[in-house]
Amino acid sequence: MSTHGDHIGSHGDQGRPNPIGGSDQRRIGDSAGDAGTGGWLGRRFDHDRSLGLRLTLATAAVFLVLVPFTLLAVLVQTSFGPLNDLDEGVARDLHTYAVAHPGWVTFLQAWTDVFSPGVWRVLVGLAVIWLLFRRAPRLALWAATTITVGGLLGVVLKAVTVRARPHLPDPVSLEPGSSFPSGHALNATLGVGVLVLLLLPLLKGRWRTVAWVVAAVIALGVAYTRVALGVHWVSDVVAGVVLGVAVIAATTAAFETWRLRGPCSSTRRNVAAR
Repeated sequence: MSTHGDHIGSHGDQGRPNPIGGSDQRRIGDSAGDAGTGGWLGRRFDHDRSLGLRLTLATAAVFLVLVPFTLLAVLVQTSFGPLNDLDEGVARDLHTYAVAHPGWVTFLQAWTDVFSPGVWRVLVGLAVIWLLFRRAPRLALWAATTITVGGLLGVVLKAVTVRARPHLPDPVSLEPGSSFPSGHALNATLGVGVLVLLLLPLLKGRWRTVAWVVAAVIALGVAYTRVALGVHWVSDVVAGVVLGVAVIAATTAAFETWRLRGPCSSTRRNVAAR
């Protein structure tokens, strides 16, 4: 795995792009002396100032993801009628099918167990160990922080919302605890997101697309199993996926700030300005 420079999803220190966009190399002459040119808005969207552009895009992404999550949380807390009708209707239809097809239930249970939160923690933990072995401590810290912070947020939100799980006749599966958001959907999103971003430097062309498609199938598949097994509402799993995306975007933005403002980045800029 190419980990030089601790880039998330980058190709190394060759100035090629990473997921937030731009490259690790600042252009010659992009020093602190011209920081005031163009005003705040100009600095945010100036392509010569990759940090400002990256953070602007990342902040916008976090905002756009958190808005629907917050709205969904409010609707859940206020027992919004149309949302409740949607949740109950989907749960009822999927449960009816599950009760009539035991083999389908076995497959769903296997999928949700194989991609359970514990599995993602182990996989990301192994990735962290590998990154430390490859001397990429910042990437290791980013991966560990993302999976840990996201998981803790899920636990806190469950404790705050205290939403009851579906109560269905002849349940095919039972789970304890609060329902919103879905911990399985949240952790699957976090896990596949972290691992794909770490693997991107090893992939080229269409294989990058394949990686993201596989990641989406796994995360959305887990979300579907939780509803089909009758242990979550649709809004629970949607919230879990959305929150997972928001956490990844936020930690990636924070990592980029740390990396581009770190000592190594300052040294490269000073050398380039000479």
